[in-house]
Amino acid sequence: MSEPGLKVTGLTKTYKGGVQALAGVDLSVQPGLYGLLGPNGAGKSTLMRTLATLQQPDGGRVTLDGVDVLADPDHLRQRLGYLPQQIGSYPGVSGRSLLDRLAWLKGRTDKQIRKQEVDMLLERVNLEADGHRAVATYSGGMLRRFGIAIALIGSPRLLIVDEPTAGLDPAERNRFHRVLAEIGSDAVVLLSTHIVEDVENLCTRLSILNDGRIVAEGTPEDLKAKLDGRIWEIEVPRHEPVPDDALHASATPHGTRVILAGAQQAGYTAREPRLEDVYHFALNPSLTAAA
Repeated sequence: MSEPGLKVTGLTKTYKGGVQALAGVDLSVQPGLYGLLGPNGAGKSTLMRTLATLQQPDGGRVTLDGVDVLADPDHLRQRLGYLPQQIGSYPGVSGRSLLDRLAWLKGRTDKQIRKQEVDMLLERVNLEADGHRAVATYSGGMLRRFGIAIALIGSPRLLIVDEPTAGLDPAERNRFHRVLAEIGSDAVVLLSTHIVEDVENLCTRLSILNDGRIVAEGTPEDLKAKLDGRIWEIEVPRHEPVPDDALHASATPHGTRVILAGAQQAGYTAREPRLEDVYHFALNPSLTAAA
C-alpha cells in the first residue's frame, strides 16, 4: 500500500547565473497542516512552484500518495490547490464567472454542481456579496481571499499556500485560519510563510528553510523543548544599542526587548522558548554549530 501524503527527496534547483535555490530538500508531509518557515530568499517560493509543477527541479523526487508526480504531473494537478503570492485578474470578468470557469476546467462539468460549489466557495471566503463584481475591482484583501477560493476548487488533496495571510486584516486572517484547519482534517496542506505566528497557531509539524536547505524540522513543541534553559531576555532603554550577540530584538513601549541564546548573562532573566526563538536560532549558523 502506498504511503499517504507528500514526500520530497533530494530536491535541487539552480537558476542561471549559479544561484542555488534548493540544495537537497527532504520533506515528509502527512495529511494535516505543515508549516514551512524561512526568510525572503530562502527558497520557499522556488519549492512551492516546483511542488505545484510550475517548474522542473534539477534533481530529486516528489511523490503524492506514492505516485511520482514529476513523472506524472497531471496526477498532481488534478488534486492540487495552489495559492501563490500574487493573484492576477481578468478585466471585466466577475468573481463568480471566473470561479465557474475554473471549476469547469477542474472537471466540474455539471452546471448545477458547479453553481453549488461556487456559492459555497464565495461564502467560505466572505465574498458572497461581491461575487458579481469584476475581480479587477477587488481590494488587496478581497483579491487575496478570492485567491483562496480558487485554490479550494475541486476539494484538493494537496493545498499549497504561499504567504497566505499577506494583506489580510485580523478578522480575515482568523477566518482563513479556520478554513485551513477544516481542510487539513483530510488533505495535505503546505503553508509557506515568514510569519511565525501563523505556523505556531496552525501547524502540527514544520520545517525551517534557509539558503535552500532544511535547517530544522519537527513539532513546535519538540523544537522549543531543545532550547529549554537556553533563552534569556532583558529590556534595554531605547537609546542603548542592541548587543552584538543578541538572538533577536523587538521594540517595546519603553525600549527594546533583547533575546539571548546560550549561557545567562548579568541582568538577563529566563523565559520559556517560543517558536520565534527557534526560528532565529535555526538561522544562525554559529549557534546551531555549537548546539
